[in-house]
Amino acid sequence: MRQAQESEFTSFDGTPLFYRHWPAQDPARRAIVIFHRGHEHSGRLQHVVDGLNLDDCAMFAWDARGHGRNPGERGYSPGIGTSIKDVDAFIRHICTTYAIDITDMVVVAQSVGAVLAAAWVHDYAPRIRGMVLASPAFKVKLYVPFARPGLRVMQALRGKFFVNSYVKAKFLTHDPERIASYNSDPLITRPIAANILLELYDTAERLVADAGAIQTPTQLLISGADWVVHHKPQHDFFERLGSEIKEKHVFQDFFHDTLGEKDRHLALDQAHAFIERLYAAPVAAPALLDADKAGYTWNEYQALTAPLPAWSPKGLVFAAARANMASFGRLSSGVSLGFATGFDSGSTLDYVYRNRAEGVTPLGRLIDRFYLNAVGWRGIRVRKQHIERALRETVAKLVHAGSPIRILDIAAGHGRYVLEALDGMPDHIESVLLRDFSELNVAAGTRLIRQKEMTSLARFERGDAFDEESLAGVTPRPTLAVVSGLYELFPDNAPVRASLKGLARAVEAGGYLVYTNQPWHPQVEFIARVLTSHRDGRPWIMRRRTQAEMDQLVDAAGFEKVDEYADDWGIFTVSVARRRA
Repeated sequence: MRQAQESEFTSFDGTPLFYRHWPAQDPARRAIVIFHRGHEHSGRLQHVVDGLNLDDCAMFAWDARGHGRNPGERGYSPGIGTSIKDVDAFIRHICTTYAIDITDMVVVAQSVGAVLAAAWVHDYAPRIRGMVLASPAFKVKLYVPFARPGLRVMQALRGKFFVNSYVKAKFLTHDPERIASYNSDPLITRPIAANILLELYDTAERLVADAGAIQTPTQLLISGADWVVHHKPQHDFFERLGSEIKEKHVFQDFFHDTLGEKDRHLALDQAHAFIERLYAAPVAAPALLDADKAGYTWNEYQALTAPLPAWSPKGLVFAAARANMASFGRLSSGVSLGFATGFDSGSTLDYVYRNRAEGVTPLGRLIDRFYLNAVGWRGIRVRKQHIERALRETVAKLVHAGSPIRILDIAAGHGRYVLEALDGMPDHIESVLLRDFSELNVAAGTRLIRQKEMTSLARFERGDAFDEESLAGVTPRPTLAVVSGLYELFPDNAPVRASLKGLARAVEAGGYLVYTNQPWHPQVEFIARVLTSHRDGRPWIMRRRTQAEMDQLVDAAGFEKVDEYADDWGIFTVSVARRRA
């Protein structure tokens, strides 16, 4: 029995989180990171540590936020995105504190922990060796009819509230010792916040739908007699999984606690063998620099560019949506602006940031409120918050290093997110150069600079964000470059690579790049079939880049990713990369 050492780390928002560390027999170069089921904690994972029988690997397991020996309300997290970011912070802590390379890590996760781990792999694209997912809670069985709609209504009316788990220990495992310990353990967290339960469903659904974006080697362990979660989403996830290295095992008589069942050695032996195979082979790292020519998101893009048959049910639905947007929708100021300048324009973006419903007549303002509350626009506003946070944190790093702070945004729109992020800290900044290709945006951004009385600090000029030589020749040389919401609008990688090469030539070694990506969008087909782009009013058709693809493009240009933020819906990410010498 390996002995655990107890410790804690500070997550991204300053919250301390408890974890256990089982050192390897020799100085570890490899690590297994274990994520527990919902309601549980790391103190109930000793059997997994011992059963994996990997003495040459350091083992780590946390108590998830709101669980075990952590502070705060039981079963509560501000959002599923917060918990996924906690995973990223935990892994980064292990890499830094224990000098273990992320490519030598394997994740073993169960139930809710498996959803968090899979979402982290999807949204953050870590270069881990692989992952083992046991009974992932892609769809929890709720035996009360219309439970999910009812919970959403109650949440809208009541705000934060909690639901107690209906699951009894005897439906989790056949092991009498595990049953008894579950019933007597004072650290078992039976409540779960309604927001987390609902967001767990939403996150799981997008993971199953977009499993093709995940190319990390994956082993899936399924309990055949599971009372807690449905099987079909697990099989669907496996079939759609984009990894070339994947395997699935079904244990017919197992209850939900796959790794804690009476005959758990059957599952743990499979996990052991899979992990050993991963470590015996080179790191699986599919090359994605040419993903704009073939592959998962290219196939989706080709389907979106193909017109629908006029009389198909889907074609009729989108035709009706276009007609409504072009008629009654124009009562909304936001919709009208979208048709005038493009729904992907800097003017539309600035309008969405302001988030004030406007329109002709009360009906127009009501339509505008629904328009501004679309999940994509909510994600845009969260992205703005994340950009502002990334800018402030990166400026603080430059100040701490004694580096000059010279900021460049190559496609700033109206520049609102940059200028508002810098409110309160102009003393540390030498210069801010905002650029955009649109004369309309340059004029609007210049007015905004004057309104904010920042003319001595910031200036706006016209510039082509895809012109490598123009970017490379920017003066003064920036120490912090920003590219937000630009690359997502262009399906081809060649101009993006040229842009990143120009930025790499411009940014001084040790400087930073803040960049955005859109790895997922639940309305990508609606946007393609209904909305128009700023480019000559053509349909706004996006080719999504997986986070792994975007990170590889940035890495190839000479930057090393050091941090990332994602929203609760997994739509937009904001990453920070450091310019290598």
